[in-house]
Amino acid sequence: MPDRQRTILIVDDEEDVLDLLQLVFETSGFTVRRASNGKAAVSSAYESPPDVILLDVMMPEMDGWQVLRTLKGDERTRSVPVVMLSARAERRDKMIGLQEGAEGYIAKPFSPAEVVREVQSFLDRPA
Repeated sequence: MPDRQRTILIVDDEEDVLDLLQLVFETSGFTVRRASNGKAAVSSAYESPPDVILLDVMMPEMDGWQVLRTLKGDERTRSVPVVMLSARAERRDKMIGLQEGAEGYIAKPFSPAEVVREVQSFLDRPA
């Protein structure tokens, strides 16, 4: 178990999804930060890079693909693991996410335990 509490940035434009994931991750010992759109996510990640980002694809203002490309293209956030979380569950969508730099891709609807397990797997890997 890590000595410090890990921080996750959860990005989704659906308030109920944010609420559910915040509860699940706080219960699992994470510090949770939230963003309801892509621009807020980029700003939050640049201000203080989290340990991991859980990122929805379909959002207003700046979609998840744009956020992913922006974060992976900047040295401040390039190494932060990003797990995509989306209702776009076609194989093609998953491949795009992985090719753009996401470390994982989870389809909605999701199991909260699956999401925590997936996120934790990236944090448990050696740096």
